[in-house]
Amino acid sequence: MRLGVLDVGSNTVHLLVVDAHHGAHPWAAHSEKVVLRLAEQIGPDGALTRAGADGLVEAVGAARASATALAADDLLAFATSAVRDATNAAEVLTRVREETGVRLEVLSGADEARATFLAVRRWFGWSAGRLLAMDIGGGSLELAAGIDEDPEVAVSLPLGAGRLSRDRLHVDPSGLTPPTAETVEELREYVDAQLDPVVEKLAGVGWERPVATSKTFRTLARLAGAAPSSAGLWARRSLTRTGLRQVLGFVRHIPPAQLPELEGVSAGRAHQLLAGAVVAEAVLRRLDVPAVDICPWALREGVILRRLDQLEPM
Repeated sequence: MRLGVLDVGSNTVHLLVVDAHHGAHPWAAHSEKVVLRLAEQIGPDGALTRAGADGLVEAVGAARASATALAADDLLAFATSAVRDATNAAEVLTRVREETGVRLEVLSGADEARATFLAVRRWFGWSAGRLLAMDIGGGSLELAAGIDEDPEVAVSLPLGAGRLSRDRLHVDPSGLTPPTAETVEELREYVDAQLDPVVEKLAGVGWERPVATSKTFRTLARLAGAAPSSAGLWARRSLTRTGLRQVLGFVRHIPPAQLPELEGVSAGRAHQLLAGAVVAEAVLRRLDVPAVDICPWALREGVILRRLDQLEPM
């Protein structure tokens, strides 16, 4: 079947269309995304702004049109933390449904973590043993660990790179001035405090193979020397804690406007890089992980795999 997956994330609205059937590797046939940065369009009252909602409706409508043009048999549409946490989420979801015909399913943080864990398990297989999966999004951080396809522990914390850049680093809109050392230290302390309740819980499950997914981790790994995207999907990539500390050490001194000059850093996410690096370093340090493997599959692939599992074998 041809399956469309529409991921309304905290940074982008991403449509992925894949050709797949039960028990098969899903192969991407089409991918398109719009950068909306919904996590940064939450007003002081906690509601998604009118401009943010307008952009969301337009992006979802365009994605549905693309899925229809590509003859997708089904469209799975879901939203994550930015919409989930908005105080006007119900109103926004109703508007999206009425104006585009697309019904967005709002995933809980735990469901995000479970779907991402499934994708990681399928990518690395049973020989990986107990897995630890970590994913830094725009609005939240997901952590999961276990031996099966469904993790024993799955948690979500409000430690997304976009959210923290807006609320904690107060990134200069001009991008010409990096955050002060005091501000970065305050962010590190905040992240550590948020991690306190889950460190022992995850350590109690244990793992043999720690894995990281998401654009944030891939960018940090590239800056630390991992293979570029041009090397292909199958290239092995990893990120060491030592390499991560070195990356954090230099990006904290670079004005956000100059970060896109670094190889592998996209202009749309450059201002979030420092916050993402602080979170990544804290997670690896607190969980005593010396290095992580980078998995190219994440939440979208997990949602696809879960849907394919529901199909009857051919």
